[in-house]
Amino acid sequence: MNSLTKPPQIYVTQPLLPPLAEFMPYLERIWGNKILTNGGPFHKQLEQALCEYLGIKHISLFTNGTLALITALQVLRITGEVITTPYSFVATAHSLLWNGIKPVFVDIDPVTLNLDPAKIEAAITPQTTAIMPVHCYGNPCDVERIQNIADIYGLKVIYDAAHAFGVKSGDQSTLNHGDLSVLSFHATKVFNTFEGGAIVSQDAKTKQRVDHLKNFGFVDEVTVVAPGINGKMSEINAAFGMLQLQGIDLALQQRRAIDLRYRDGLARVPGISCLPLMENLQPNHAYFPIFVQNDFPLSRDALYLKLKNHDVYARRYFYPLITDFPMYRGLPSAAHENLPVARKISGQVICLPIYPGLAEEHVDFIVELIADERG
Repeated sequence: MNSLTKPPQIYVTQPLLPPLAEFMPYLERIWGNKILTNGGPFHKQLEQALCEYLGIKHISLFTNGTLALITALQVLRITGEVITTPYSFVATAHSLLWNGIKPVFVDIDPVTLNLDPAKIEAAITPQTTAIMPVHCYGNPCDVERIQNIADIYGLKVIYDAAHAFGVKSGDQSTLNHGDLSVLSFHATKVFNTFEGGAIVSQDAKTKQRVDHLKNFGFVDEVTVVAPGINGKMSEINAAFGMLQLQGIDLALQQRRAIDLRYRDGLARVPGISCLPLMENLQPNHAYFPIFVQNDFPLSRDALYLKLKNHDVYARRYFYPLITDFPMYRGLPSAAHENLPVARKISGQVICLPIYPGLAEEHVDFIVELIADERG
């Protein structure tokens, strides 16, 4: 390894935070009008601003992405079985269990790492009511093939779009597919509101049902039409989101530059591969996964520990598979032989640090650590 200066601790991500002074006027307005929740002015402004920025028609803000997933299933009255991916964060499958729905796991495509459309039909049973794919790392699923299958079998499609903020194919938002798309605005995401999430609806009637369900089912102060929950985003979170939107384009540019620097540096390292860039895609560079092949001198876990020993805190993301956890591993669809691609990728992946403000020399340091054949 060369003589690059060892940096301080580098984590897989850091939250994007504007200068604190820029947030104070927003707080002063909240203190002045004394509206803290229940669809206040910042909440309304953020919904409108996100529709304009993302190129979508309807959005409903939530306190977090997991509650948004749970509610999305309620919105479409999903029951029985739902086909989904084992290669995701556990909230994807947990939202099904919380609704009393049986997840049916299907293997992933070896290139996109998204739910493999070629495997979906074989998993459909009379109890199947929906498909819940994930736009993994922000790369869009094969939305046309998935929708064709859903149409043939009369299934709903709910996209877990937690990674897909701002992603477009051509000039079309990835969020404009399926019956619903669910976003996360968690602190680690490309766009964050400290904590938060949202459901993107395709029509006003569906948005109205979403908004009823996230607020206890209330239509007015004396009318309750559904057994809803309290999933509303607070005014402080919404105000922070309004401020965050001002810097999101610059943040995405910085992420793109880091992505390109990693790709250039790692192209010369045998045994390390990167996720291919999809054609005609406007990505958000939410993550930078690498895959440790058999011809690399270290195992994936050995490389992970090597980085950690040099204060580079990467993530094996997603490892373990959802299907390895106790509440899922007994399901027939969780069997190892059913998920060979997901299991292989889960054993190879390391997500490297990527976030606005990550210095070029720190990216170079990480690349040099990986390229150095010593353990």
